[in-house]
Amino acid sequence: MTEPEDSAVAGSMLTDVDHIGIAVRDLDAAVEEYRRAFGVEPVHRERVPDQGVEEVLFRVGTSYIQLLAATGPDTPVGRFLGRSGEGVHHVGYRVEDLPRVLAALKVEGVPLVDEAPRPGSRGTMVAFVHPKGFRGVLVELVQEPA
Repeated sequence: MTEPEDSAVAGSMLTDVDHIGIAVRDLDAAVEEYRRAFGVEPVHRERVPDQGVEEVLFRVGTSYIQLLAATGPDTPVGRFLGRSGEGVHHVGYRVEDLPRVLAALKVEGVPLVDEAPRPGSRGTMVAFVHPKGFRGVLVELVQEPA
């Protein structure tokens, strides 16, 4: 495999994998399973009412494993669980300038769930990109607080 050209790397809008979001039915049981199996401890727990989730984060390197439980059956994660069962819900990528990334994706014709950034957990700003834009994978773009 050849190394990418410097210009390609410099033009990347993604800075890191922020998290892998995993939908679960029983958040507390899933947390205990991750504790026992991997010897990890949660670093953050938060309820995000406007997204209809409660989350627990485990740090892994520079990224997180995000366990998500729906706060109700009519939330995005609740519908996902009803349709697909437990499992990977989305991939979160870290970006430095979320409005710029959304504008660039829009120009490319990538279907967006969120046209503008909105508050996420941990004080971040987030936006979701429709799975149709990335071969069936729901993508969350995450900008860390300044």
